[in-house]
Amino acid sequence: MAVAALGLATASSRDTTSPPVVYAADVDSIIHAVSAAYMIETMDRADRAGVTLVVFTLRTPGGLVDSTRDIVTHMLAAKTPIAIFIGPSGARAASAGFLLTIAADVAAMAPGTHIGAAHPVAGNGEPMDQTLAKKVAEDVAAFARTLANRRHRNVKLAEQAVTDSRAFTEEEALTASPPLIDLVAVDVPELLRKLDGRPVTRFDGTAVVLRTAGARVVPIEMNWRQRLLSAVAHPNVAFMLLSLGTLGLTIELWSPGAVLPGVAGGLCLLLAFFALQILPVNYAGLLLILFGLSLLMLEVKIASYGLLTAGGLTSLLFGSMILTDSSLPELQVSLRLVLPIVLGVAGIAVFLARLAVASQRQRPVTGVARMIGEVGLALTAIERGGTGRVATHGEIWTAIATEPIADGSSVCVTSMDGLTLTVRKV
Repeated sequence: MAVAALGLATASSRDTTSPPVVYAADVDSIIHAVSAAYMIETMDRADRAGVTLVVFTLRTPGGLVDSTRDIVTHMLAAKTPIAIFIGPSGARAASAGFLLTIAADVAAMAPGTHIGAAHPVAGNGEPMDQTLAKKVAEDVAAFARTLANRRHRNVKLAEQAVTDSRAFTEEEALTASPPLIDLVAVDVPELLRKLDGRPVTRFDGTAVVLRTAGARVVPIEMNWRQRLLSAVAHPNVAFMLLSLGTLGLTIELWSPGAVLPGVAGGLCLLLAFFALQILPVNYAGLLLILFGLSLLMLEVKIASYGLLTAGGLTSLLFGSMILTDSSLPELQVSLRLVLPIVLGVAGIAVFLARLAVASQRQRPVTGVARMIGEVGLALTAIERGGTGRVATHGEIWTAIATEPIADGSSVCVTSMDGLTLTVRKV
Protein backbone atom coordinates (compact mmCIF):
# COMPACT_ATOMS: atom_id res chain seq x y z
CA MET A 1 0.00 0.00 0.00
CA ALA A 2 2.83 2.39 0.86
CA VAL A 3 4.60 1.58 -2.39
CA ALA A 4 1.37 2.11 -4.35
CA ALA A 5 0.73 5.41 -2.60
CA LEU A 6 4.30 6.51 -3.31
CA GLY A 7 3.91 5.59 -6.97
CA LEU A 8 0.63 7.48 -7.20
CA ALA A 9 2.16 10.53 -5.60
CA THR A 10 5.11 10.40 -7.96
CA ALA A 11 2.83 10.13 -10.99
CA SER A 12 0.68 13.00 -9.72
CA SER A 13 3.78 15.12 -9.20
CA ARG A 14 4.98 14.31 -12.70
CA ASP A 15 1.58 15.20 -14.18
CA THR A 16 1.48 18.56 -12.42
CA THR A 17 5.00 19.45 -13.49
CA SER A 18 4.60 18.41 -17.14
CA PRO A 19 3.94 21.41 -19.40
CA PRO A 20 0.56 21.75 -21.05
CA VAL A 21 0.29 20.73 -24.70
CA VAL A 22 -1.27 22.94 -27.37
CA TYR A 23 -2.00 21.78 -30.92
CA ALA A 24 -1.37 24.44 -33.58
CA ALA A 25 -2.76 24.02 -37.10
CA ASP A 26 -2.41 26.41 -40.02
CA VAL A 27 -5.41 26.81 -42.35
CA ASP A 28 -4.46 28.90 -45.36
CA SER A 29 -6.97 27.90 -48.03
CA ILE A 30 -10.54 28.05 -49.20
CA ILE A 31 -12.95 26.38 -46.78
CA HIS A 32 -14.00 23.24 -48.64
CA ALA A 33 -14.27 19.51 -47.98
CA VAL A 34 -10.50 19.01 -47.72
CA SER A 35 -9.79 21.85 -45.29
CA ALA A 36 -12.87 20.79 -43.29
CA ALA A 37 -11.55 17.24 -42.99
CA TYR A 38 -8.17 18.59 -41.87
CA MET A 39 -9.68 20.75 -39.11
CA ILE A 40 -12.07 18.03 -37.96
CA GLU A 41 -9.29 15.43 -37.77
CA THR A 42 -7.16 17.89 -35.77
CA MET A 43 -9.97 18.43 -33.25
CA ASP A 44 -10.63 14.68 -32.92
CA ARG A 45 -6.93 14.03 -32.45
CA ALA A 46 -6.77 16.70 -29.73
CA ASP A 47 -9.73 15.13 -27.91
CA ARG A 48 -8.05 11.73 -27.93
CA ALA A 49 -4.75 13.15 -26.69
CA GLY A 50 -6.38 15.32 -24.01
CA VAL A 51 -4.43 18.48 -24.90
CA THR A 52 -5.09 21.87 -23.34
CA LEU A 53 -6.04 23.88 -26.42
CA VAL A 54 -6.25 23.76 -30.23
CA VAL A 55 -5.20 26.92 -32.07
CA PHE A 56 -6.19 27.30 -35.73
CA THR A 57 -4.29 30.09 -37.47
CA LEU A 58 -6.83 31.03 -40.11
CA ARG A 59 -6.39 32.85 -43.42
CA THR A 60 -9.21 32.34 -45.88
CA PRO A 61 -11.29 34.26 -48.44
CA GLY A 62 -14.30 32.11 -47.55
CA GLY A 63 -15.70 28.86 -48.82
CA LEU A 64 -18.65 26.52 -48.87
CA VAL A 65 -21.46 26.79 -46.33
CA ASP A 66 -21.82 23.01 -45.97
CA SER A 67 -18.13 22.57 -45.11
CA THR A 68 -18.34 25.49 -42.69
CA ARG A 69 -21.30 23.93 -40.87
CA ASP A 70 -19.42 20.62 -40.59
CA ILE A 71 -16.46 22.36 -38.96
CA VAL A 72 -18.65 24.39 -36.60
CA THR A 73 -20.61 21.28 -35.56
CA HIS A 74 -17.41 19.48 -34.54
CA MET A 75 -16.05 22.65 -32.96
CA LEU A 76 -19.06 23.01 -30.68
CA ALA A 77 -18.98 19.35 -29.68
CA ALA A 78 -15.21 19.12 -29.15
CA LYS A 79 -13.93 18.32 -25.65
CA THR A 80 -10.88 20.50 -26.21
CA PRO A 81 -11.28 24.30 -26.27
CA ILE A 82 -10.80 25.73 -29.76
CA ALA A 83 -9.11 29.06 -30.56
CA ILE A 84 -9.28 30.75 -33.95
CA PHE A 85 -6.43 33.19 -34.58
CA ILE A 86 -6.54 35.44 -37.65
CA GLY A 87 -2.93 36.07 -38.53
CA PRO A 88 -0.34 37.15 -39.33
CA SER A 89 -0.79 40.85 -39.97
CA GLY A 90 -2.42 41.50 -43.32
CA ALA A 91 -4.47 38.30 -43.26
CA ARG A 92 -8.24 38.06 -43.33
CA ALA A 93 -11.02 35.63 -42.52
CA ALA A 94 -13.92 36.50 -44.79
CA SER A 95 -17.27 34.83 -45.34
CA ALA A 96 -16.96 31.27 -43.96
CA GLY A 97 -13.89 32.32 -41.96
CA PHE A 98 -16.02 34.87 -40.09
CA LEU A 99 -18.50 32.19 -39.02
CA LEU A 100 -15.67 29.96 -37.82
CA THR A 101 -14.21 32.85 -35.81
CA ILE A 102 -17.36 33.72 -33.90
CA ALA A 103 -18.06 30.01 -33.27
CA ALA A 104 -14.72 29.38 -31.55
CA ASP A 105 -14.19 29.30 -27.80
CA VAL A 106 -11.49 31.94 -28.25
CA ALA A 107 -11.51 34.42 -31.13
CA ALA A 108 -8.28 36.38 -31.64
CA MET A 109 -6.85 38.56 -34.37
CA ALA A 110 -3.43 39.93 -35.23
CA PRO A 111 -2.94 43.66 -35.79
CA GLY A 112 -3.78 44.67 -39.35
CA THR A 113 -6.26 41.87 -40.03
CA HIS A 114 -10.00 41.91 -40.71
CA ILE A 115 -13.03 39.61 -40.68
CA GLY A 116 -16.57 39.73 -42.03
CA ALA A 117 -18.28 39.97 -45.45
CA ALA A 118 -20.17 36.73 -44.89
CA HIS A 119 -23.07 37.24 -47.30
CA PRO A 120 -23.81 33.92 -49.05
CA VAL A 121 -23.56 33.58 -52.84
CA ALA A 122 -24.82 30.89 -55.18
CA GLY A 123 -22.49 27.99 -55.78
CA ASN A 124 -24.37 25.75 -58.17
CA GLY A 125 -23.98 27.78 -61.33
CA GLU A 126 -27.60 28.95 -61.37
CA PRO A 127 -28.70 32.49 -60.48
CA MET A 128 -30.80 32.88 -57.35
CA ASP A 129 -33.98 34.87 -57.58
CA GLN A 130 -34.72 37.52 -54.98
CA THR A 131 -36.84 35.25 -52.80
CA LEU A 132 -34.33 32.41 -52.74
CA ALA A 133 -31.41 34.78 -52.12
CA LYS A 134 -33.29 36.27 -49.15
CA LYS A 135 -34.02 32.83 -47.71
CA VAL A 136 -30.39 31.76 -47.96
CA ALA A 137 -29.15 35.01 -46.42
CA GLU A 138 -31.65 34.78 -43.55
CA ASP A 139 -30.65 31.17 -42.90
CA VAL A 140 -26.95 32.05 -42.62
CA ALA A 141 -27.79 35.17 -40.60
CA ALA A 142 -29.75 33.08 -38.09
CA PHE A 143 -26.79 30.70 -37.89
CA ALA A 144 -24.47 33.64 -37.15
CA ARG A 145 -26.83 35.06 -34.51
CA THR A 146 -27.03 31.72 -32.73
CA LEU A 147 -23.27 31.37 -32.59
CA ALA A 148 -22.70 34.96 -31.47
CA ASN A 149 -25.38 34.78 -28.79
CA ARG A 150 -24.08 31.55 -27.24
CA ARG A 151 -20.52 32.89 -27.34
CA HIS A 152 -21.63 36.23 -25.79
CA ARG A 153 -20.43 38.15 -28.83
CA ASN A 154 -22.06 41.04 -30.68
CA VAL A 155 -25.18 39.55 -32.25
CA LYS A 156 -26.10 42.67 -34.23
CA LEU A 157 -22.69 42.98 -35.91
CA ALA A 158 -22.60 39.25 -36.61
CA GLU A 159 -25.93 39.54 -38.42
CA GLN A 160 -24.81 42.64 -40.36
CA ALA A 161 -21.71 40.78 -41.55
CA VAL A 162 -24.08 38.35 -43.29
CA THR A 163 -26.98 40.53 -44.42
CA ASP A 164 -24.99 43.70 -45.25
CA SER A 165 -21.57 42.11 -46.02
CA ARG A 166 -19.91 44.25 -43.34
CA ALA A 167 -16.25 43.68 -42.52
CA PHE A 168 -14.40 44.65 -39.33
CA THR A 169 -10.79 45.39 -38.45
CA GLU A 170 -9.28 43.92 -35.32
CA GLU A 171 -9.83 47.20 -33.42
CA GLU A 172 -13.46 47.47 -34.52
CA ALA A 173 -14.11 43.85 -33.59
CA LEU A 174 -12.44 44.19 -30.17
CA THR A 175 -13.89 47.58 -29.14
CA ALA A 176 -17.47 46.78 -30.16
CA SER A 177 -19.96 46.44 -27.31
CA PRO A 178 -20.16 43.55 -26.80
CA PRO A 179 -17.02 42.64 -28.78
CA LEU A 180 -16.84 40.26 -31.71
CA ILE A 181 -13.48 38.84 -30.63
CA ASP A 182 -11.74 38.21 -27.32
CA LEU A 183 -8.27 39.68 -27.78
CA VAL A 184 -5.56 40.89 -30.18
CA ALA A 185 -2.15 39.20 -30.32
CA VAL A 186 0.83 39.49 -32.62
CA ASP A 187 1.43 35.75 -32.94
CA VAL A 188 0.57 32.40 -31.39
CA PRO A 189 3.16 32.58 -28.53
CA GLU A 190 1.76 35.96 -27.43
CA LEU A 191 -1.75 34.57 -27.74
CA LEU A 192 -0.88 31.69 -25.40
CA ARG A 193 0.67 34.09 -22.87
CA LYS A 194 -2.46 36.23 -22.85
CA LEU A 195 -4.74 33.18 -22.54
CA ASP A 196 -2.98 31.74 -19.47
CA GLY A 197 -5.40 31.80 -16.54
CA ARG A 198 -8.24 33.14 -18.70
CA PRO A 199 -11.67 31.61 -18.05
CA VAL A 200 -13.51 30.37 -21.14
CA THR A 201 -17.19 29.46 -21.33
CA ARG A 202 -17.82 26.50 -23.62
CA PHE A 203 -20.83 26.30 -25.90
CA ASP A 204 -22.66 24.02 -23.44
CA GLY A 205 -22.22 26.59 -20.67
CA THR A 206 -19.40 24.93 -18.74
CA ALA A 207 -16.48 27.14 -17.64
CA VAL A 208 -12.85 26.21 -18.23
CA VAL A 209 -9.74 28.05 -17.07
CA LEU A 210 -6.98 27.83 -19.66
CA ARG A 211 -3.45 27.00 -18.46
CA THR A 212 -1.11 27.81 -21.33
CA ALA A 213 1.98 29.17 -19.56
CA GLY A 214 5.06 27.40 -20.94
CA ALA A 215 2.87 25.24 -23.14
CA ARG A 216 4.52 22.86 -25.61
CA VAL A 217 3.17 23.77 -29.03
CA VAL A 218 2.78 20.75 -31.34
CA PRO A 219 2.25 21.70 -35.00
CA ILE A 220 -0.36 19.62 -36.79
CA GLU A 221 0.08 19.53 -40.55
CA MET A 222 -1.99 18.11 -43.38
CA ASN A 223 -1.07 14.62 -44.52
CA TRP A 224 0.15 14.10 -48.08
CA ARG A 225 -3.33 13.20 -49.32
CA GLN A 226 -4.89 16.35 -47.88
CA ARG A 227 -2.07 18.54 -49.22
CA LEU A 228 -2.52 17.05 -52.68
CA LEU A 229 -6.30 17.43 -52.71
CA SER A 230 -6.12 20.92 -51.22
CA ALA A 231 -3.72 21.99 -53.97
CA VAL A 232 -5.95 20.47 -56.63
CA ALA A 233 -9.11 22.11 -55.25
CA HIS A 234 -8.22 25.51 -56.68
CA PRO A 235 -9.96 27.12 -59.67
CA ASN A 236 -6.73 27.70 -61.62
CA VAL A 237 -5.46 24.17 -61.01
CA ALA A 238 -8.85 22.66 -61.85
CA PHE A 239 -9.02 24.61 -65.11
CA MET A 240 -5.50 23.53 -66.07
CA LEU A 241 -6.21 19.88 -65.28
CA LEU A 242 -9.47 20.01 -67.25
CA SER A 243 -7.74 21.44 -70.32
CA LEU A 244 -4.78 19.05 -70.20
CA GLY A 245 -7.00 16.05 -69.53
CA THR A 246 -9.24 16.74 -72.52
CA LEU A 247 -6.23 17.36 -74.75
CA GLY A 248 -4.55 14.14 -73.59
CA LEU A 249 -7.59 11.97 -74.31
CA THR A 250 -8.04 13.62 -77.71
CA ILE A 251 -4.43 12.88 -78.67
CA GLU A 252 -4.96 9.27 -77.56
CA LEU A 253 -8.00 9.03 -79.86
CA TRP A 254 -5.97 10.43 -82.74
CA SER A 255 -3.09 8.01 -82.13
CA PRO A 256 -4.51 4.80 -80.58
CA GLY A 257 -1.89 2.85 -78.69
CA ALA A 258 0.18 5.85 -77.56
CA VAL A 259 -0.97 4.99 -73.97
CA LEU A 260 0.81 7.87 -72.20
CA PRO A 261 -1.51 10.69 -73.39
CA GLY A 262 -4.56 8.60 -72.53
CA VAL A 263 -3.34 7.68 -69.04
CA ALA A 264 -2.18 11.22 -68.23
CA GLY A 265 -5.37 12.72 -69.67
CA GLY A 266 -7.62 10.39 -67.70
CA LEU A 267 -5.76 11.14 -64.46
CA CYS A 268 -5.97 14.89 -65.08
CA LEU A 269 -9.70 14.69 -65.78
CA LEU A 270 -10.39 12.67 -62.63
CA LEU A 271 -8.50 15.21 -60.50
CA ALA A 272 -10.27 18.07 -62.29
CA PHE A 273 -13.70 16.55 -61.63
CA PHE A 274 -12.79 16.12 -57.96
CA ALA A 275 -11.80 19.78 -57.73
CA LEU A 276 -14.91 20.93 -59.58
CA GLN A 277 -17.04 18.89 -57.17
CA ILE A 278 -15.63 20.91 -54.27
CA LEU A 279 -15.58 24.35 -55.91
CA PRO A 280 -18.66 26.48 -56.68
CA VAL A 281 -18.86 25.65 -60.38
CA ASN A 282 -20.95 27.31 -63.06
CA TYR A 283 -21.95 24.34 -65.21
CA ALA A 284 -22.67 26.58 -68.20
CA GLY A 285 -19.02 27.63 -68.11
CA LEU A 286 -17.90 24.00 -67.84
CA LEU A 287 -19.99 23.01 -70.87
CA LEU A 288 -18.63 25.96 -72.84
CA ILE A 289 -15.06 24.83 -72.12
CA LEU A 290 -15.77 21.26 -73.21
CA PHE A 291 -17.61 22.51 -76.30
CA GLY A 292 -14.73 24.82 -77.21
CA LEU A 293 -12.15 22.04 -76.85
CA SER A 294 -14.32 19.78 -79.01
CA LEU A 295 -14.49 22.41 -81.76
CA LEU A 296 -10.73 22.82 -81.71
CA MET A 297 -10.22 19.07 -82.05
CA LEU A 298 -12.76 18.83 -84.90
CA GLU A 299 -10.69 21.34 -86.86
CA VAL A 300 -8.23 18.53 -87.51
CA LYS A 301 -10.89 16.34 -89.12
CA ILE A 302 -13.09 18.92 -90.86
CA ALA A 303 -11.91 21.59 -93.28
CA SER A 304 -13.78 24.61 -91.91
CA TYR A 305 -11.28 27.24 -93.08
CA GLY A 306 -10.74 28.41 -89.49
CA LEU A 307 -14.39 28.74 -88.45
CA LEU A 308 -14.20 25.84 -85.97
CA THR A 309 -11.00 27.23 -84.49
CA ALA A 310 -12.53 30.69 -84.04
CA GLY A 311 -15.66 29.23 -82.47
CA GLY A 312 -13.62 26.97 -80.21
CA LEU A 313 -11.42 29.82 -79.00
CA THR A 314 -14.44 32.02 -78.26
CA SER A 315 -16.26 29.25 -76.41
CA LEU A 316 -13.15 28.28 -74.45
CA LEU A 317 -12.42 31.86 -73.45
CA PHE A 318 -15.95 32.71 -72.27
CA GLY A 319 -16.34 29.34 -70.52
CA SER A 320 -13.10 29.89 -68.63
CA MET A 321 -14.19 33.32 -67.48
CA ILE A 322 -17.44 32.03 -65.94
CA LEU A 323 -16.22 28.60 -64.81
CA THR A 324 -16.54 29.39 -61.11
CA ASP A 325 -19.63 31.11 -59.74
CA SER A 326 -18.31 33.34 -56.98
CA SER A 327 -17.66 37.03 -56.39
CA LEU A 328 -14.41 36.24 -54.56
CA PRO A 329 -11.27 36.69 -56.70
CA GLU A 330 -9.69 33.66 -55.04
CA LEU A 331 -12.53 31.48 -56.34
CA GLN A 332 -12.25 32.69 -59.94
CA VAL A 333 -10.01 31.47 -62.74
CA SER A 334 -7.20 33.95 -63.37
CA LEU A 335 -7.18 35.64 -66.78
CA ARG A 336 -3.38 35.38 -66.75
CA LEU A 337 -3.77 31.62 -66.78
CA VAL A 338 -6.71 31.46 -69.17
CA LEU A 339 -5.09 33.34 -72.06
CA PRO A 340 -1.87 31.25 -72.25
CA ILE A 341 -3.80 27.98 -72.05
CA VAL A 342 -6.36 29.07 -74.65
CA LEU A 343 -3.63 30.26 -77.02
CA GLY A 344 -1.56 27.13 -76.35
CA VAL A 345 -4.44 24.75 -77.09
CA ALA A 346 -5.31 26.79 -80.17
CA GLY A 347 -1.70 26.62 -81.36
CA ILE A 348 -1.61 22.85 -80.94
CA ALA A 349 -4.91 22.46 -82.81
CA VAL A 350 -3.75 24.69 -85.68
CA PHE A 351 -0.43 22.85 -85.92
CA LEU A 352 -2.14 19.46 -86.06
CA ALA A 353 -4.66 20.78 -88.60
CA ARG A 354 -1.83 21.95 -90.86
CA LEU A 355 -0.20 18.53 -90.61
CA ALA A 356 -3.49 16.87 -91.54
CA VAL A 357 -4.00 19.15 -94.55
CA ALA A 358 -0.40 18.65 -95.68
CA SER A 359 -0.74 14.88 -95.46
CA GLN A 360 -3.91 14.97 -97.57
CA ARG A 361 -2.13 16.98 -100.28
CA GLN A 362 0.74 14.51 -100.61
CA ARG A 363 0.67 11.97 -103.43
CA PRO A 364 -0.09 8.36 -102.49
CA VAL A 365 2.97 6.14 -102.14
CA THR A 366 1.32 2.71 -102.61
CA GLY A 367 -1.46 1.05 -104.59
CA VAL A 368 -3.13 1.95 -107.88
CA ALA A 369 -3.29 5.66 -107.00
CA ARG A 370 0.49 5.73 -106.73
CA MET A 371 0.88 4.45 -110.33
CA ILE A 372 -1.38 7.06 -111.93
CA GLY A 373 0.76 9.78 -113.43
CA GLU A 374 4.01 7.81 -113.29
CA VAL A 375 6.35 8.44 -116.21
CA GLY A 376 8.05 5.50 -117.93
CA LEU A 377 9.78 4.33 -121.11
CA ALA A 378 8.23 2.24 -123.89
CA LEU A 379 10.41 -0.87 -124.35
CA THR A 380 8.46 -1.95 -127.45
CA ALA A 381 6.30 -0.22 -129.99
CA ILE A 382 2.64 -0.20 -129.09
CA GLU A 383 -0.07 0.00 -131.77
CA ARG A 384 -3.42 1.70 -131.19
CA GLY A 385 -5.43 -0.76 -129.06
CA GLY A 386 -2.47 -3.13 -129.01
CA THR A 387 -0.20 -4.24 -126.17
CA GLY A 388 3.46 -3.77 -125.46
CA ARG A 389 5.94 -3.45 -122.63
CA VAL A 390 6.94 -0.36 -120.67
CA ALA A 391 9.38 0.26 -117.83
CA THR A 392 8.15 2.43 -114.97
CA HIS A 393 8.43 2.57 -111.20
CA GLY A 394 11.50 0.34 -111.43
CA GLU A 395 9.56 -2.52 -113.01
CA ILE A 396 8.53 -3.83 -116.43
CA TRP A 397 4.79 -3.79 -117.11
CA THR A 398 2.38 -4.91 -119.81
CA ALA A 399 0.76 -1.83 -121.29
CA ILE A 400 -1.93 -0.85 -123.79
CA ALA A 401 -2.39 2.48 -125.52
CA THR A 402 -5.16 4.37 -127.30
CA GLU A 403 -2.66 5.86 -129.71
CA PRO A 404 0.45 4.58 -131.50
CA ILE A 405 3.60 4.76 -129.35
CA ALA A 406 7.04 4.27 -130.81
CA ASP A 407 9.77 2.19 -129.20
CA GLY A 408 11.81 4.28 -126.74
CA SER A 409 9.14 6.98 -126.32
CA SER A 410 8.37 8.46 -122.94
CA VAL A 411 4.97 7.48 -121.66
CA CYS A 412 2.67 8.40 -118.77
CA VAL A 413 0.38 5.99 -116.93
CA THR A 414 -3.28 7.03 -117.11
CA SER A 415 -4.99 3.99 -115.54
CA MET A 416 -4.37 0.50 -114.27
CA ASP A 417 -6.41 -2.69 -114.63
CA GLY A 418 -4.94 -5.54 -112.64
CA LEU A 419 -1.33 -5.78 -113.84
CA THR A 420 -1.95 -4.01 -117.15
CA LEU A 421 -1.26 -0.30 -117.55
CA THR A 422 -2.91 2.14 -119.90
CA VAL A 423 -0.39 4.69 -121.12
CA ARG A 424 -0.11 7.69 -123.40
CA LYS A 425 2.75 9.55 -124.94
CA VAL A 426 4.25 12.34 -122.88
